[in-house]
Amino acid sequence: MANYTLKINGKSHAVEVEDDTPLLWVLRDHLGLVGTKFSCGIAQCGACTVHLNGNATFSCVTPVSSVGNSEVTTIEGLSESGNHPVQKAWEEVDVAQCGYCQAGQIMTAAAFLEQNPNPTMEEIDNAMNRNICRCGTYHKIREAVALAAKTK
Repeated sequence: MANYTLKINGKSHAVEVEDDTPLLWVLRDHLGLVGTKFSCGIAQCGACTVHLNGNATFSCVTPVSSVGNSEVTTIEGLSESGNHPVQKAWEEVDVAQCGYCQAGQIMTAAAFLEQNPNPTMEEIDNAMNRNICRCGTYHKIREAVALAAKTK
């Protein structure tokens, strides 16, 4: 076991875990930040996406030992009141069906729009293609990302 101090959502958190513990399990099991979801565990679906220094990262395959002094942002830290442009667009377009992939989709979209604030539809599709939606709401996801880009 090793001690780590992680910067998560603007606060420092001390945890004692094995070096190879995925960041996902530190967030969920040790810190109670359960907005980040577990689904595949092999970086294939995107449900576990968080930001690591602003970059969309699959937390299920990111060992806590690799986080270092990086700033981690989870869905809980994206916006205190849920008014981030992507979250607002998600609501306006009514994207969610089962909602399981929603946090990962939103985190991927938010990081993408920080890097590309005026994307084409093709760029949106390419950016979001690593996130799986079991309900198949890809057309609504695309629409919400485009709307968030316009209102950002």
